[in-house]
Amino acid sequence: MRRRFRRRLIGWYRRNARDLPWRHTRDPYRILVSEMMLQQTQVDRVLPKYEEWIRTFPSLKTLAAARPAEVARAWRPLGYNVRPRRLHAIAREVMHRYDGELPSDEPTLRSFKGIGAYTAGAIQSFAFGRRAPIVDTNVARVLFRVFVGQGDRTTTPLKKHLWSLSAALLPRRHVFDFNQALMDLGAMVCVARRPRCSVCPMSPICQAYPFNPDLEHGSG
Repeated sequence: MRRRFRRRLIGWYRRNARDLPWRHTRDPYRILVSEMMLQQTQVDRVLPKYEEWIRTFPSLKTLAAARPAEVARAWRPLGYNVRPRRLHAIAREVMHRYDGELPSDEPTLRSFKGIGAYTAGAIQSFAFGRRAPIVDTNVARVLFRVFVGQGDRTTTPLKKHLWSLSAALLPRRHVFDFNQALMDLGAMVCVARRPRCSVCPMSPICQAYPFNPDLEHGSG
């Protein structure tokens, strides 16, 4: 089933992938900015701000040298204003301790405030090409529905299981596409309310469909 999942997912992604600016770069700084912005914020709100931010602060060096007030002003109106402060602090620490190069190993990435398990995995996968698993809200929903089907995915044991599953599913090649595809499927098809099961590539193998008729109306 895992092989079928990978094949179906990559095939779907190659036909339906979203064209997002941070998918056209492997610059660790730009990946970091996009992932910090996408925390708690929808893609359509992030898109214009990401482009503006990169014009204002094109590198870790320029961000580190900026004044806190300038950073805060550039972030508005995304909200959750602890994020620009943390991003600014990361830039300064990287310049001071790591010669301006964002580290690629998980322990060091997770030592920065604002970088948790998902963001560290995303940076490793999207910027450094590592075989790193990711589990955000969208990915968790996809993996839960396809491979589990029932239960409470917010429990600690199930969260750990979904992380293990995400790691086990990683292909040996095309990890960038695979992880991006997981997020796209959750954002575009396997959505929280009224998932589009009729066009989902996983419907034939999904544990939650068609055995849960309420899924089309938003449960799960």
